[in-house]
Amino acid sequence: MALTAARAGAEVVRAAYRRPVKRLVKAALDFATDTDLAAERAIRDVLTAARPADAVVGEELGASGGEAARRWYVDPLCGTLNFAAGVPPFGVNVALTERVGGTERVAAAVVADPLTGEVLWTDGSRARRHAPDEDADTDLAPSVDSRLLNVDVDNGAVGAALVADADVRASFAVRVASSTLALAWVAAGRQAAYVTGADVAGSVHFLPGVALCEAAGCVVTDLDGGPVHGGRGIVAAADAPTARRLLGLIGQVGGTAP
Repeated sequence: MALTAARAGAEVVRAAYRRPVKRLVKAALDFATDTDLAAERAIRDVLTAARPADAVVGEELGASGGEAARRWYVDPLCGTLNFAAGVPPFGVNVALTERVGGTERVAAAVVADPLTGEVLWTDGSRARRHAPDEDADTDLAPSVDSRLLNVDVDNGAVGAALVADADVRASFAVRVASSTLALAWVAAGRQAAYVTGADVAGSVHFLPGVALCEAAGCVVTDLDGGPVHGGRGIVAAADAPTARRLLGLIGQVGGTAP
């Protein structure tokens, strides 16, 4: 169902790409579009038809369903500024959590790329990729080969500090993230690592990508090298040496040393 819901949202986004959009201003550069709302409604339609008792937390339409044990997190268009400007990347994020004994765990997560039709998904154990031009889904395989480090500069000071640091640039090819689709790319082996100062807990933006990375076998920690769930910020790396290198660099630029 997570796959069906994410694809429904991605189709709305794909169909509206590079067409006139209505901007709904939140604050300064932060805005939604009518496509964000339409995509979230399409996702919610799928979820509520199949699981009407589940709770849903959406980026644009808020929370519904109260304290249900099953909760869906929906980011219908991650990268709205890019989408509105007619440039990639942007994605659609859907995650399902289940509360067991007071602990909320991710049971499924999907990140969809509306432009390519590619869908990256996990059922909580496997992490796989579906492409529209391929007959079968394939396992995600993290890799450091690209040496690409994608950094989120919108959440906290650590991202901007990493981008400005000469040692970081000597170790990695640094890119600035503009959609959490970049977090999923670490799980897919296209980037070596991703760093953000934002927390994963309850986040419609980051929860799906973190779940993909964890299921794919990436090293995922907070900025201090501790557990990412409930910690401060996110470091997702394709392997342990890359994670250790990044955590050391984060300590040098002003984050807490591991």
